[in-house]
Amino acid sequence: MALAVMERRQQEETVPAAPAKDRYRWWGPLAVAVFAGVLRLWNLKSPHAFVFDETYYPKDAWALWHNGYESVWPDNANQLILGNPQIVPLSGTGTFIAHPPLGKWVIGLGEWIWGLDPFGWRIAVALLGTLSVLMVARIGRRLFRSTLLGCVAGLLMAVDGLQFVLSRVGLLDGVSAFFVLAAFGALLIDRDRTRDLLRAARAEGGRAADEVRLGLRPWRLAAGLLLGAACSVKWTGAPVLAVLTLLVLLWDQAGRRAAGAHRAWRSMLRRDLWPAALSLPVAGLAVYLLSWTGWFATDGGYDRHWADGQPGSWVPGPLRSLWHYHAQIWEFNTHLTSPHTYQSNPWSWLVQGRPVSMYWVQLAAGQDGCTAPDGCASQILALGTPFLWWTACFALAYALYRWFFRRDWRSGALLAAVAAVYLPWFQYQQRTVFSFYMVVLVPFLCLAVAQMLGAMLGPAGSPPSRRRWGAAGAGLIVAAIVGCFAFFYPLYTGQVIPMSEWHTRMWFESWV
Repeated sequence: MALAVMERRQQEETVPAAPAKDRYRWWGPLAVAVFAGVLRLWNLKSPHAFVFDETYYPKDAWALWHNGYESVWPDNANQLILGNPQIVPLSGTGTFIAHPPLGKWVIGLGEWIWGLDPFGWRIAVALLGTLSVLMVARIGRRLFRSTLLGCVAGLLMAVDGLQFVLSRVGLLDGVSAFFVLAAFGALLIDRDRTRDLLRAARAEGGRAADEVRLGLRPWRLAAGLLLGAACSVKWTGAPVLAVLTLLVLLWDQAGRRAAGAHRAWRSMLRRDLWPAALSLPVAGLAVYLLSWTGWFATDGGYDRHWADGQPGSWVPGPLRSLWHYHAQIWEFNTHLTSPHTYQSNPWSWLVQGRPVSMYWVQLAAGQDGCTAPDGCASQILALGTPFLWWTACFALAYALYRWFFRRDWRSGALLAAVAAVYLPWFQYQQRTVFSFYMVVLVPFLCLAVAQMLGAMLGPAGSPPSRRRWGAAGAGLIVAAIVGCFAFFYPLYTGQVIPMSEWHTRMWFESWV
């Protein structure tokens, strides 16, 4: 009897009902996304400068769209590009780059439409950052079966300082975060649709759950293509691809078991393993190779003809040249140890121990609107909203509890994504790394916080007093996070503020 109850409970947790059809299922997430979009697009062209690594990627993007490959730029290129009249000193000589091309193709799309200026190289990333907020709200709704919690997750992401800043600069990390999040959402849809098929097999009885073929799974294939795109922006997408592939197989095994399969592991290995491999790693590899089309189709790219002077092989020359190029990229990325003022250790990232100053100008009184006698500062600080990140530490602990003791698959999914994004960085203790890499982690932190706030609210049917106190506590946390974002907003947008106000916002010495 007890075993039957446990099996029924597991089935209820692993095969949830479809989200309810409520009137706010789209309007709520869209409202949150509009709010996020206004924040991210407002005065996007400011500052009129190359912010941090914008000194690399926008110029690489321009070269890709004009030459098909990244090119060499003169040392004074930034001044010439920002000058009036503008001079774009693009050369035809290929240059070594440290990251695949897709993220720069995305940045270049905005430049192709609006030109090589700060708005042009930031707009595409800003739009993807806004769409990411919409996706988080919709993913949260699907994950927790609650439009309210989905919108809360979206709102939290809208007011996270790190995601906000990385949505307003022409860097690659915001693009990578978009593709990873989109792939996660696609896999959730695939999971729901697969469970519908498995429930139908359970209704047939017998060995149907062992033998059923799940057929074409377009959302799983979409996830593979998106994860391939993430790898084509930065190689940090590769661990995510590996972990989510394993997660999908575990979901398939658990789904077959919940549907009554007698040998769920064998059925998964026979029926699901190879289709998953084709839909995820193989499809991802295809996208990755396609992202290098410009390099393949032209002759001027770095090391494009390296294989021409090497001994023959059955592998085509361009592929051998690309492999050699990748060996150099791997060597560079794994042995980068040049000291940097704002580098930090991954141990400090979740608590925002060392944020990255991406832009800094100190102004004297009377300069550029500064009226403070002691002068002013204009800074863009890649700092996650502190109250959100500190709350997320507790939320991850709660998710770990839910997964370990309650076998909550939703908590397991979030923890798997967090592990795939965060843990690989710990193997590079000597490498020069920065906390803003964790912008890819932000959506999953927001979803974890939303899950914890949902637990504070209490399940449906709880006593009214329990719900009121839970709502008050959850509302207070959300209000504190929004207020914290508003307090640091000047440091997220490069506003000119008195030095005294700047010092007020430097809560820790490690932030300076």
